[in-house]
Amino acid sequence: MTPNIAPWLAVRDAQAAVDFYGAAFGAGVLYRLDGDTVTIAVARLAIGSAEFWVQDDADASPEGRRAPPVRLILSVEDPDAVFDQAVAAGAAIVAPIHEEYGWRSGRVTDPFGHDWEISRQLT
Repeated sequence: MTPNIAPWLAVRDAQAAVDFYGAAFGAGVLYRLDGDTVTIAVARLAIGSAEFWVQDDADASPEGRRAPPVRLILSVEDPDAVFDQAVAAGAAIVAPIHEEYGWRSGRVTDPFGHDWEISRQLT
């Protein structure tokens, strides 16, 4: 087994999060556990080979948060297209796509309060 790190995101509505991440980033569902009172309790998603989890948590809310303590970096071939797709799906722009420090990147906040830096290293 190769060690890896997979973020686990607490969200107020896991079904809405799964739908958003699919529309915004093309994420597919690898695993899904339905709950008693919610459609999805936990789901493991993948964007290409990058995996992450979402968990339904009634207490999770983007309201009242200062800067999130974690930023997710999504490295993709075409950051411009993925950035535009995420914004069209409902993400808020934090920093538009730009080139700096050898990277082409932009940052968005998803509807659940998580920051995503969408980037590609320049050669």
